[in-house]
Amino acid sequence: MREYNTEILSVGTELLLGHITNTDARDVSEMLSKIGVNVRWHTVVGDNPARLAACVEIAKGRADVIITTGGLGPTCDDLTKQVLAESFGLRLTENAAEREGLYEYIRTGKDFTPNNFSQALLPEGCSVFHNRWGTAPGCAFEAEGKIVLMLPGPPNECVPMFREYAVPYLKKLSEEQIVSHSIRIFGIGESAVDQIFAEEMNAMRNPSMAPYAKECDCLLQVTAKAKSEAEAEAMMAPVIAHVKERLGDVVYGIDVESIEEAVLPLLRERGLSFAAAESCTGGDVARRITEIPGASAVFAGGCVTYTNEVKFRLLGIDIDLIEENGAVSEPVARLMAERVRAITGADIGLGVTGLAGPDGDGVHEVGTVFVSMAVEGETFVRELHLGAFRTRSFIRRMAGNHLYDMMRRWLTGLKL
Repeated sequence: MREYNTEILSVGTELLLGHITNTDARDVSEMLSKIGVNVRWHTVVGDNPARLAACVEIAKGRADVIITTGGLGPTCDDLTKQVLAESFGLRLTENAAEREGLYEYIRTGKDFTPNNFSQALLPEGCSVFHNRWGTAPGCAFEAEGKIVLMLPGPPNECVPMFREYAVPYLKKLSEEQIVSHSIRIFGIGESAVDQIFAEEMNAMRNPSMAPYAKECDCLLQVTAKAKSEAEAEAMMAPVIAHVKERLGDVVYGIDVESIEEAVLPLLRERGLSFAAAESCTGGDVARRITEIPGASAVFAGGCVTYTNEVKFRLLGIDIDLIEENGAVSEPVARLMAERVRAITGADIGLGVTGLAGPDGDGVHEVGTVFVSMAVEGETFVRELHLGAFRTRSFIRRMAGNHLYDMMRRWLTGLKL
């Protein structure tokens, strides 16, 4: 694919007011990077036709691809289609198949009003993106030398629609196949990764490689363009092998979304289960694994033991021991992992206790966390200092990452 300058135009007054976070722009940008399409601009505009039209004119002047999110619904402030069609001199015409789909929704929906039929009005000659996750269809068209894609705003509609329809549509613009892989990393940050590979990345053209920071870990995106997918894969293989060799055991997976997603198949392959006793993470370790299909095969259960009394009542940890050492301590973390393993019958027990802030305990600074893992005959504990300036959400997630990393390392024979 030739180099396209892309602008994402997010429509919705609620975005400007801060009522919701603009995750669409983030998610679409990430998916575009995986197919080698460069995003140059993000623009957010409210539900105002004049201001939206002005933003479209600016985008037409500088972008080859314009992707809009939001404003495709049936209400009076959903004006994206109307404004885009007018800006490119296109008529809106009713799509019979989409109207019939909306009619079917009427038969099964409870609160469907006639104005919903406006969602079947689409720019003439466009490629229709049928919405299997909601009601408003998306679409794509080419006019005045520009490529325009329109997607619904709700993230649970926008993301799957983009993945299923927009990605193939954009790939068809070139005879070349664009293939990408994500090398996921935990243990060093984006800046360290960049420093290691900066010279190589600056010299690379095809395949290319770029680092991206994620919450509490990072990734290297490797992308290649070739006449066939097999050829692109062959181009990337030595690059990926080189990165894995250079970074070693901080690479936890290829094309996985999270470290827990990488750990689940390792547990399944060995027929092992784990359980978690959580304090400062408040059940987040359990939540993260149970969001992945198939978690029941590896996750036995867990408990949130937030207070000292509950640590005693549920896990049997002696109150005197807790008071002597402090709830945030190596001995308490060790016992949490050992006791939850024994109580649940799991093969692996995890424990986490710490200070997520903003208040300390008079002894430790905020960000002090002890994470532990108990297996048959042995218990491992890490003392973490995650930063007193960090947010609660960062400290909680980073603590969980360390727990999953401990399991990953033990399961694969790496140094803990």
